[in-house]
Amino acid sequence: MKRLTIIIALIIPLFFCTSWGFFAHQRINNLAVFTLPNGMIGFYKKNVKYITEHAVDPDKRRYADTLEAPRHYLDVENYEKSIDSIPEKWNDALAKYGKKHLNENGIVPWQIQRTYYSLVKAFETRDSIKILKYSADLGHYIGDAHVPLHTTSNHNGQLTNQVGIHAFWESRLPELFSTNYSFIVGRATYIENPLKEAWKITKHTHTLLDTVLTFEKELSISFPSDKKYSFSERNNTVLKQYSLAYSKAYHDKMNNMVEKQMRSAILEIGSFWYSAWVDAG
Repeated sequence: MKRLTIIIALIIPLFFCTSWGFFAHQRINNLAVFTLPNGMIGFYKKNVKYITEHAVDPDKRRYADTLEAPRHYLDVENYEKSIDSIPEKWNDALAKYGKKHLNENGIVPWQIQRTYYSLVKAFETRDSIKILKYSADLGHYIGDAHVPLHTTSNHNGQLTNQVGIHAFWESRLPELFSTNYSFIVGRATYIENPLKEAWKITKHTHTLLDTVLTFEKELSISFPSDKKYSFSERNNTVLKQYSLAYSKAYHDKMNNMVEKQMRSAILEIGSFWYSAWVDAG
């Protein structure tokens, strides 16, 4: 017991600022398969295990590829005061900001477009391996574009004394409460303009950012400080995490925001997959 107490006292809580968390990314990609129409759902259902397991590949690549990280986010305030002032087309943004600035501050809407066209090409050449790879990757980037903290340089609350909020919102909350979510989202539909759709997603997500930060700040002030965190043991390591009570209070305060974003991600991913299939002819 004494040893356990010492371990708890010495552990510095680690909050991994990746995206959605492995659980949510895999769940989202898995469920997106079932939005697809006849004609393509058979292939995806047959390979649903791959689509699910490889939903997290882009996060794994971040450790080996220095160019991977910016594909997951868009630090809006490092571009413009308003997201609407950022050029939507890649060449326009490149001319305005330069490649260095883009790679330092995130390119997720453009990455969605790039991966989409890679998927279209894979369908055109009937390359099943690449179809699966780009489908899984595309699902990941679209999922990331649904996370409000992926649209700000304050990605982990480090600028507002809210360190840890990133994993709290996108990992802890889905893991605790997603069993109660409704994931019946309807059928995938054709997307006329993938880039505009990517920006539409990102812009809507960014509108949620203030709520994510402000509501947690308000709750932290009003909630008993000794009830905010709890400890659990996993793989012989003691982890400090937000308590169930605090998590539920935050989750309820946001009025189903996490569920709505997951539902949107599922349908958008299915629609992007379907559109790539249609565009490939």
